[in-house]
Amino acid sequence: MIKYGLVSVSFRPLSCEEIISLAKQSELDAIEWGGDIHVPHGDFEKAKHVASLMKTANLETSAYGSYYKVGTYGKDYKEEFQKVLHTAVLLGAPVIRIWAGTEGSDTISSEKRAEITDECVKIADMAKKEGVSVAFECHRYTLTDDYNSSLKLMKETDRDNLKMFWQPNEGKSFEYNLTALKALLPYIINVHVFNWPKPNVRLPLKDGEKEWKEYFKILHSDTKEHFCSLEFMPDDSPKSLITEAQAMKNFI
Repeated sequence: MIKYGLVSVSFRPLSCEEIISLAKQSELDAIEWGGDIHVPHGDFEKAKHVASLMKTANLETSAYGSYYKVGTYGKDYKEEFQKVLHTAVLLGAPVIRIWAGTEGSDTISSEKRAEITDECVKIADMAKKEGVSVAFECHRYTLTDDYNSSLKLMKETDRDNLKMFWQPNEGKSFEYNLTALKALLPYIINVHVFNWPKPNVRLPLKDGEKEWKEYFKILHSDTKEHFCSLEFMPDDSPKSLITEAQAMKNFI
């Protein structure tokens, strides 16, 4: 089952109230809230307030995009993640999006990779006690910058509440992205939707119809529920959300 959503960081200058209004106007089901501006981790009152706004609007919180970067908090990482986790719980987010370190899979040392893997296991276990999942974003300069490294990380961590987000890699071919999506499908929980044919080039989603119809065909073959959330407008304009949302729905 696929549900339609929006990533709040698409509109960083807007308030939470404005983003909720845009999501409703565009007939979306959910919002993934960012932890950098809209719902900072540790701001528990803000998390409760946004959860109340979402309930009133009859929208789901698909995820908490925490920007927690594994391996960067030293010995205090459990204290830092606890703030992220409690914020997510108050927000009503079923999954926390994180980054698997800050170094690419082809340059990281085996020792540093082992440290990151160990931390991922520890924070996943913390989250499981609250009934929350943790998911890696496919992001450059992390251990999930390549699908083979992502698969290795999932096997190394081996936790049922550790999942994957997926998005097309704008630096790779369509064929690579199809292969990556198929390979990672057992672990994928949510998807970020955009049309970036190459780095730093954003085009309207409708221009990526061929590619996205193939991606959605693969997602439909899975029995899990997936939130597919629009991330960033081609022109950064809130006015474009309705058009982009309709294109996504047409593809699905």
